[in-house]
Amino acid sequence: MIKLRIDVDYPYPSRAKSFLYIALRMKRRKGKDYLKNAQIIAKMINESPKQVMAYWFFTPYTIPDEKLLELLIPDRHEIGLHVATNPYEEWKVLENETKRKVNYYTIHGTKRVFTQLIWGRKMGQGQATIPSDFPLKSLHEFETNSLDSIRYCNGFAESKKMAEEWISLDHVISIHPDWLFKRGERSRRGPFYDVLKDLLNVDRELSSIEVRKKGFVKLAHDAQEYEKDAADTDELLEKLRARDVDIFTFLERKWCCPIPNPPGSWIKTSDNVGLLEIKDYAGWWSSIGKKTRNMVRKAENSGVKVTVVQPNATLAEGIWKIYNETPIRQGPAFSHYGQSLESVTWNMHRFEQNSTFLGAFLQEELVGFIQILYGDRIAIISQILSMQKYWDKALNNALLAKAVEVCASKGERWLMYGKIGNHPSLDKFKESNGFAKFQITRYYVPLSRKGRLAVRSGLHRELKDALPQALITPLIPLQNWVSRNKMRLKLRLARSSTA
Repeated sequence: MIKLRIDVDYPYPSRAKSFLYIALRMKRRKGKDYLKNAQIIAKMINESPKQVMAYWFFTPYTIPDEKLLELLIPDRHEIGLHVATNPYEEWKVLENETKRKVNYYTIHGTKRVFTQLIWGRKMGQGQATIPSDFPLKSLHEFETNSLDSIRYCNGFAESKKMAEEWISLDHVISIHPDWLFKRGERSRRGPFYDVLKDLLNVDRELSSIEVRKKGFVKLAHDAQEYEKDAADTDELLEKLRARDVDIFTFLERKWCCPIPNPPGSWIKTSDNVGLLEIKDYAGWWSSIGKKTRNMVRKAENSGVKVTVVQPNATLAEGIWKIYNETPIRQGPAFSHYGQSLESVTWNMHRFEQNSTFLGAFLQEELVGFIQILYGDRIAIISQILSMQKYWDKALNNALLAKAVEVCASKGERWLMYGKIGNHPSLDKFKESNGFAKFQITRYYVPLSRKGRLAVRSGLHRELKDALPQALITPLIPLQNWVSRNKMRLKLRLARSSTA
């Protein structure tokens, strides 16, 4: 069983607001942010398929409101007292307000003089004194480990490993809702949401959601939106709202699952993907032009052999060498240049269960590779790259032909290759191999007042997507020039630092 000790020290996610609330001795439970993180944790516990028992400890300033009390179902949650200054008085108030019997207590403590004064203690008094005859049982007697503390000091994998070991030893895991999403530099805690989510085995629909700040709003999207059907459910949107997301954006995969009757509040923008419909390999071969077929034959006549390869140390080293062949590719700086072998290996294994790697070889040397990623009713060319010094051997044509053959053999009907319209020479290569611009719709769902203001003002869109194509094409050489010079400066600084 997972045993959680949850010390609810402060009423709001904002530390400043909480300090003011406590300093003014306010005990009114109001506001949409009141115990917001505690509600999120309670919902996670209730949704968990695992055995969980949560011991919640509340101060006089964090007494649960009706919304949180409804979530604290007795078979998974027990309410306890987090003593601030007066154990007996606070105990009776907590039982009266919650109508729950309180059996356990913990003690709120702080080393900071400023915080001690805010809580109404004497200077230097880190915590309240508990009378010897106090009838509640202390949870401090149980073996307890702090998840928010170890998450501050360690990465996700190490923190999860340590937490799983605590569970196996029947230890209590301690957390503070304040640090669910935030990192506290002074307190050296958090953010522990990612580990808690995995321990409880919940919020799987949020696993690939990425949130970034765009101006004054937080915008979220699914990093795997091209691979899977949109999960624009009310439950998902509510969870994003609880995490202070202002706008959620996703695309409509019209080739397989169009969205019927989308709500009028969703903002639409046009987007596209390069898409190839595959019926069989022979049909694709006959549909492409003679010049493209000759390029594939040229690779074969040059001794290039393309085959399915396993993601192992040999492949990782070959990809690493390709990445680090040159800092400039097709005009702009190459983003993978300088990447370490360890990083290449990690990225290679990230999606190996849902992908196929194809390698182009000259004798025994890997001179090019392609990664095909499989999603729901779609195969996606994730990467296609070859050695520049062998470009005269039409390596990418051979790799793409093999990709179509592999997808056809697996019964994949659709093969996607990025967008069309952002890179003239690459667009021409895609079109010559049968890919066509497929128009899709991108939706923006405002989740907050700030989000609605942003979409009304047009601030939700990326500049490159808002500009007309007539302006984008002339700007490509300038963009390439800027990226090349930034790379040259980066390399120059790196050389000077090692000299």
